[in-house]
Amino acid sequence: MQQAQIDRLRAAVIPAQQLFIGGRPAPAISEARLDVVSPIDGQVLTSIADGDAADVDAAVRRARQAFEQGSWSRAAPAQRKKVLLRFADLIEQHALEIAVLGVRDNGTEIGMAYKAEPLSAAGTIRYYAEAIDKVYGEIAPTSGDVLGLVHREPLGVVGVIVPWNFPLMIGAWKIGPALAAGNSVVVKPPELASLTLLRLAELAAEAGLPDGVLNVVTGRGSSAGEALALHMDVDVLAFTGSGAVGRRLLECSARSNLKRVHLELGGKSPNIVFADAPDIRHAAKVSASGIFRNSGQVCVAGSRLLVQSSIYDRFMAELLDATAKLRVGDPLELTSDIGAISSKAQLRKNLDAVAHAEAQGATRLVGGEQIRVESGGNFMAPAILTEVTATMQVWREEVFGPVLAVTRFEGEEDAIALANATPYGLASAVWTASLSMAHRMVRAIKAGVVHVNAYGGADITVPLGGFKQSGFGRDKSLHALDAYTDLKTAWIAL
Repeated sequence: MQQAQIDRLRAAVIPAQQLFIGGRPAPAISEARLDVVSPIDGQVLTSIADGDAADVDAAVRRARQAFEQGSWSRAAPAQRKKVLLRFADLIEQHALEIAVLGVRDNGTEIGMAYKAEPLSAAGTIRYYAEAIDKVYGEIAPTSGDVLGLVHREPLGVVGVIVPWNFPLMIGAWKIGPALAAGNSVVVKPPELASLTLLRLAELAAEAGLPDGVLNVVTGRGSSAGEALALHMDVDVLAFTGSGAVGRRLLECSARSNLKRVHLELGGKSPNIVFADAPDIRHAAKVSASGIFRNSGQVCVAGSRLLVQSSIYDRFMAELLDATAKLRVGDPLELTSDIGAISSKAQLRKNLDAVAHAEAQGATRLVGGEQIRVESGGNFMAPAILTEVTATMQVWREEVFGPVLAVTRFEGEEDAIALANATPYGLASAVWTASLSMAHRMVRAIKAGVVHVNAYGGADITVPLGGFKQSGFGRDKSLHALDAYTDLKTAWIAL
């Protein structure tokens, strides 16, 4: 990846985008459109179709037809594997093009976007392609005059709604296992970042995925998203996003056909540094990256930092040094460590969160202001807030921006109480040289992921999901196949 290649792709004109239904682009029935505004410079990049309930219905009908026709749903797992492997290869071949397209759309720094979006998506598709012909049914331990078989079957039509921070990576976590299992899929991308998922659908068709098996309906959450959630012919809905929308989707399931709903929601993840952390400087550097990369727009971001009192001053000095070295800049420049905030509305929310924390008694140690205003884009200096208490809003509620809340703790019990003082339970981290301490903290922290002497890096082989109000869905790993398959029992008298 070279800067000249990026600059060439940055200059490409993006044509007006359509929906993708039945294996080909299609306009919204209403012909309504939405402008795509780049967070890098505030300029209109292109437009997308503003799909609504009528378009969702058309996509679901094509998905159902494809499922019942059976060219994908009843294909041998080895045959689905071949197509999905070609799909993964195509994503990799177009990785830089896709990454730049996504950065222009949502502002993630290119170094992160390249790995986390197309390359991650390709790896995810390949993982489930390789897995699907190795998943067995079961023979029950019955008496000799009965044969009990447990079959796995695809569910039918899967609805997928993904967020704007990593639409391709998170989309692939759901699309990959759903397609591998033999389902048809209808994706509703985020209106702030739809372009890469439309490109993904084109590549899937090029790879040989039958028409109607993967469909993309762009539009607003309040129209296209809700229509997908309410549709009577959608069998399962997979969602990553906010808790408020997650609750709404559960209501939609109850109001419609009781479709299964898998929710991966927000987080307010604690990052706990004990005095015996193996490498204080490394822990500080990783902690800064764990909250500030992608401008803090990461559901598992380590947005709450807990530092043991005896090393607090030393650690904070290292943290400030690591933060100062992070360059906020044009996300399509390879020298930028942090890119743009996705929208002006999100930038305002972030700035307001800092101001509110100060009003509640927190101390702004550094950052927290809008920068690069002359660019026309949405940029914010990473904020570190100290003297934060567990009763403050910034300690309990997700900001989804480059805002780090810091407090100190005395001992293990204090750390556990502070870590769990939030409605969320998505991710966490513990820094300690003590194996016993690490195991005790893994047990005690109420979160779906506990990193030890690391923050991030968990790959596709392990599940991602949360406790409490972080939802109950699980992406990644072989466990994700459970969300997109059903169990059928055959009880055969011999």
